[in-house]
Amino acid sequence: MTLRFASFGIGLSLAFSVQAQPSAIRKDTPVSKPSASTATTKAPTTPAKPAATKKAASAPAKPAIAKAQPPLPGNLRSSDQNTRYQNGKLLIEQGRYELAMQELQPLTVPSAKFKRAPEAAYLYAVAATRAKKWAEAEQMLNLLRSEYPTWPALAEAYFLQGQISFEQGEVDNALRVLGQIPAGKLETERTALKATYLPRIKDKALFQNMVRRYPQDATLATAYADKLVLGGWYTEADKAQLEQLINQFSLDRTRYSPRVRPQKKSSYNVAVLLPFELNDPSWEKQRKLQFVTDLYAGMRLAQDSLQREGRPLQLFAYDTGADTLQLKRLLAMPELAAMDMIVGPVYKSGSKLLARFALEHQIITINPLSQDAELVLDNPWHYLYEPSSVTQARQAAQFAYNNFPGRTAVVLYEDNKDEKAFGETYKTTYEALGGKVQVLRRINSDVDESLAQGFAGIDLKTVGHLVMASEGRKAGPYTLGLLQTQGARLPLITFASWLENARISMEQLDARDVYLVYPHYLDKTAPGVRRFRQLYLQQQHLPPSVFSSIGFELLYYFGSRLHEYGSTFQNQLANSGPVSGTLFQGIGYPAGGHDNQYVPITKLERMEVEVLNPVDGR
Repeated sequence: MTLRFASFGIGLSLAFSVQAQPSAIRKDTPVSKPSASTATTKAPTTPAKPAATKKAASAPAKPAIAKAQPPLPGNLRSSDQNTRYQNGKLLIEQGRYELAMQELQPLTVPSAKFKRAPEAAYLYAVAATRAKKWAEAEQMLNLLRSEYPTWPALAEAYFLQGQISFEQGEVDNALRVLGQIPAGKLETERTALKATYLPRIKDKALFQNMVRRYPQDATLATAYADKLVLGGWYTEADKAQLEQLINQFSLDRTRYSPRVRPQKKSSYNVAVLLPFELNDPSWEKQRKLQFVTDLYAGMRLAQDSLQREGRPLQLFAYDTGADTLQLKRLLAMPELAAMDMIVGPVYKSGSKLLARFALEHQIITINPLSQDAELVLDNPWHYLYEPSSVTQARQAAQFAYNNFPGRTAVVLYEDNKDEKAFGETYKTTYEALGGKVQVLRRINSDVDESLAQGFAGIDLKTVGHLVMASEGRKAGPYTLGLLQTQGARLPLITFASWLENARISMEQLDARDVYLVYPHYLDKTAPGVRRFRQLYLQQQHLPPSVFSSIGFELLYYFGSRLHEYGSTFQNQLANSGPVSGTLFQGIGYPAGGHDNQYVPITKLERMEVEVLNPVDGR
């Protein structure tokens, strides 16, 4: 959603292993417990190798051309007020928000006697909002409302204040401020803003309180009804209130009729939607999809383990193929809507499709490999097994702040969606804790000039730590070489995929203070890991891959939750902390998170593994 303020020309974007037998899995008919047989052990060519499954669920990012920064205005801090005003607008368009704030601030105070002072104050607040400097934005909006109460576009200031309050989780204040906008102004924008932020409320009691405080707010009422019915919050105690909301706001009774299901069952049905592509038995295709059969073989072993523990699951495997057409045909089958849980798929386009299906049919769905936080945004029925790029960045920043003595950082990130999310979230989190990211730059590691530009003008000996958010094959060697050239010994945070880069030796990593964000770290000496390997070898006559381990951990964890809480376990996960995983360091979805909040940080020195506790940061 974009708000255009025509008189300024500024657009304010709101934040808002084993081969399965061909006869066992068919495109149109599920079977319980499909069998598996031996296949090659070589790692698949796609998606990425075990330590780099970060990109498994999405198509590889196309190499980007190195982008030069637009030139700065040549007359910054001019004594001419109109020049400074125009500079501020240009700097906002360029994304240089802090510089824009510096240009605009002197123009905002009444003593400056600038005829466009209200506009300058509003633009300052826009820049501060985009820079996530909430306190500065609020302070300026307060000045704008108190000093320029007759400004014709004051509704814009209230609207922006509402967004800032939503961003900070101050729902009551956001609704109160938005209610101060005169009737008839920004009605569509206000509705869209509330519809964007209200579904993100994780606290049912808070939501109930807001509904009581603002009983005539139709958008609020609809969002709460969505949470009750589609979000898994509904209990019998909510029946009267839901009925009242349906009648008061003329809600669709068909949509807001909760799906009736038993609290507990003796056995649960789980659909597994993966691209087995059994219509192409060629060696090349099956080798490419080895990760899929490994993933499924791990699930089958978890199914056996749960069965032995008296917690049976029935697995129904479906071949989604490589395109969304086959997935759409599968989702039209009535039995899919009757499943207790769904696992899959692995390709990005299918992931979005299945996420919508999960929400519409109120079935918990687990994506096994994606790390895209947007897939689970505002969708209480969709979970990522993996920690998202955003969660990894947030936990890594907290780890750095708690463990590194310096309080400054340089963050470089690869020019694609996942790494951009990592870099920007890292900066936001680290600075919210009290640190300072001195440089945040985008790079394209396939272009040598872009790598050089990324490090241009940075003396790494004066920096607290460095973050290189790139899985590019050139990024690691270049970074390590530059550290050696500059004689810099600062801590370095990067991804575990560097372990698989043939151009980087273990000695290079071990010789430096390198920390790896490593969601798939396995302690091979742990009893659970050794037992899993033993059972897998007995069953498959092959050692397990990381995908086999993911399949096992995913189904064992979520299958256990089904038997513990039933098929609507969102609230229980939100109110529980992380637990020790059977194979991996940990797994958990506390505080309403819909991706795994547990992120191991691995330090190669003496092969020690230091794991960030997502609860207290230690």
